[in-house]
Amino acid sequence: MKLAILSTAPTCYSTRRLRQAAVERGHTVKVLDTLRFAIDVAEGDPSLQYRSKPLSTYDAILPRIGASITYYGTAVVRQFEQMDVYTPNTANGIVNSRDKLRALQILSRHEIGLPQSTFVRARSDVLPAIERIGGAPVIIKILEGTQGVGVILADNTKIAEAIIETLQTARQNVLIQRFVKESKGRDIRAFVVGDAVVAAMRRVAVGDEFRSNVHRGGRAERVELDPAYQETAVRAAQIMGLRVAGVDMLEGNDGPQIMEVNSSPGLEGIEGATGLDVAGAIVDYIANQVSFPEIDLRQRLTVSKGYGVADLLIPEGSELVGKTIGDSGLRDKDITVLNLHRGTSVISNPRVSRELEAGDRLLCYGRLEAMRDLIPARQRRRRKVKAARLDPQLIEQLEQET
Repeated sequence: MKLAILSTAPTCYSTRRLRQAAVERGHTVKVLDTLRFAIDVAEGDPSLQYRSKPLSTYDAILPRIGASITYYGTAVVRQFEQMDVYTPNTANGIVNSRDKLRALQILSRHEIGLPQSTFVRARSDVLPAIERIGGAPVIIKILEGTQGVGVILADNTKIAEAIIETLQTARQNVLIQRFVKESKGRDIRAFVVGDAVVAAMRRVAVGDEFRSNVHRGGRAERVELDPAYQETAVRAAQIMGLRVAGVDMLEGNDGPQIMEVNSSPGLEGIEGATGLDVAGAIVDYIANQVSFPEIDLRQRLTVSKGYGVADLLIPEGSELVGKTIGDSGLRDKDITVLNLHRGTSVISNPRVSRELEAGDRLLCYGRLEAMRDLIPARQRRRRKVKAARLDPQLIEQLEQET
């Protein structure tokens, strides 16, 4: 495999370890400065220049995009995607995870634990917003801060109001979050690679510091996660569109609470605390994906007219409740069920003998008009069917598999 690591810091621990792991496994690897690319856009021929010369061919890239270069870095990653070069973290995934509010908005429609949060702009809305999430103390976060920078604990509402006003005056967008007292200055960092947690550590704040980040002096220790925390971490990363991610969780009374999903997690803390070869796990995963890559459906834009993908919710009282997929008549309407969401479970390629229940959410491919007719009138008015256009060859493959 020929791998390019996109990084503006070739001597930092994470970049060095990733390069070392690739070399040890016999791969060809280069560290390329993300800011030295030129993006050339022409009809039918997306390409990249590197240091003003045509870029040689790569099998895969591993983006290490810092917060300060998010826009340019994700543009480079997106160009590699258009050139069919594999990346474990898509440009969309990186952008979505970088903005804390956007990440929470995306996660909020799924059955996944989140600390109660609110985002307001008008000064008169601040106090009511704080009351809605349970009152002070509250956490105030700058939306694009990293390593604990821009995270403030406000002990009472007056202090919170003053801090928010000051930050907004400085043109900072801020998020207000309920303070999860039971976490006691601790959090979990789960390192997700593919569909598994390959390493996990508990970070503990030192002294009066409530932030547990290692960069803030926090102490890190290896921890074995129970299945609920592992499943939550993997689901959060996948929902964000990331296959390599550091998922930060609080240990709440009701289980894991997602704080952040990091698209460029550092390796020094997790490898030091666990003694595990996390860099090697990342390289091995990428090498496997190069041979048989996942397909990002959003990149497939052409399909027969009137066909697409839709997310269908089966409400109480639906004629489909209690029927199997095979007896539901969906195939007769030219609709194929690709996967079934039930609670926190996702069943891919469900069998035709699977019985449907109220509350099931079906990801289907087929005739849009037929799928639209399955939505109750009231639900149809509330929200439109979301459809994505797909590549015909991909659709044929999906139908054969189901």
